Amino acid sequence: MLINFFMTLRQERLPVTFTELFALLECLKQNVIFGNVEDFYYLSRLCLVKDEKHFDKFDKAFAKYFEQLDIIDDLSLHQIPEDWLKKQFESMLSDEEKAQIEGLGGLEKLMDEFRKRMKEQEKRHQGGNKWIGTGGTSPFGAYGYNPEGIRIGQEGGRNQSAAKVWDRRNYRDLDDSVEIGTRNIKMALRRLRKFARTGADEELDLDDTISSTARNAGLLDIKMVPERHNAVKVLLFFDVGGSMDPHVRLCEELFSAARSEFKHLKYFYFHNFLYDSVWSKSLRRHAETTSTFDLIRTYTKDYKVIFVGDATMAPYEVTHVGGSIEHYNEEAGAVWMQRITDAFENLAWINPTPKDYWEHSYSIEIIRELIDDRMFPLSGKGLEEAMALLTK
Repeated sequence: MLINFFMTLRQERLPVTFTELFALLECLKQNVIFGNVEDFYYLSRLCLVKDEKHFDKFDKAFAKYFEQLDIIDDLSLHQIPEDWLKKQFESMLSDEEKAQIEGLGGLEKLMDEFRKRMKEQEKRHQGGNKWIGTGGTSPFGAYGYNPEGIRIGQEGGRNQSAAKVWDRRNYRDLDDSVEIGTRNIKMALRRLRKFARTGADEELDLDDTISSTARNAGLLDIKMVPERHNAVKVLLFFDVGGSMDPHVRLCEELFSAARSEFKHLKYFYFHNFLYDSVWSKSLRRHAETTSTFDLIRTYTKDYKVIFVGDATMAPYEVTHVGGSIEHYNEEAGAVWMQRITDAFENLAWINPTPKDYWEHSYSIEIIRELIDDRMFPLSGKGLEEAMALLTK
């Protein structure tokens, strides 16, 4: 059974391995769960899926596989002891549910009758008191009433009287283009890594310590090395104010994740588009600014440049002299962006606006052309693609 389930996951292009399958088998062997499809869903997802971005593929594969199975397996008593199986089922029932089942003569009678009617019934049934269908008073089906029944194909309970819920499970696909939290942002940013040991010797070098101690006739000789840090250097520019106000929370999460991931991080703010100056403290942005020319002269070409903004503005703010709504810019924003792209080889623009809306904004199209279409949505997939581009 699990081999076929494993192969179904592979067919849906899930990166599952035999090591993870063996972990699932061990959990089942230790009776972590028993006789519950929903419990198996969560356990198998925990063991087999390593990244949240694959949840949607897993749900599709899970539904596809279990749709192929019969709703009820005909278990023979010589395979599983009857008293053991009965105790397992009874352990999952409340006293009230046990009393309801007894109303039809016990669980065995209820299940036997269910199997019998599944074999006899040849078409969908509406109403009535015998066949499996919708409405009516049959103990099997949906949207009807029977105090001791099996509910099939119904969204949730109505009278809270079903002895067992046996609905086909429907799974909603997860979308990797939705906005994400700090943890997932960190996972995406970690793709932009280049480790180096810098700073003071603060970390134990275990291998060298062991070798040095052995060479020193067994006398402990501790060796320390500098900590490993992400050596990637990043220039991060945030658009603030105006149309970016609805995206403040998401940008804060991105900023928090970036500060924790990159030791060499310099950040600045701008409004709508890049001109002759930026700032690092918004409260003093009119008094304390940094010249864009100074940025180009100060930071080397190996810095990765990331702009974060919705790129939504009047087109003339990008293309015209004096286009800025805050001050008179003597050179068009497009000129300044061209200087940045000439100075830094690795550049990406992260846009918090969903990609579906980009084609409706002329300013977005202009900016995408200026940066050679290196704009990505602020989503899990978008960030991964941006980080992959910056590592080239």
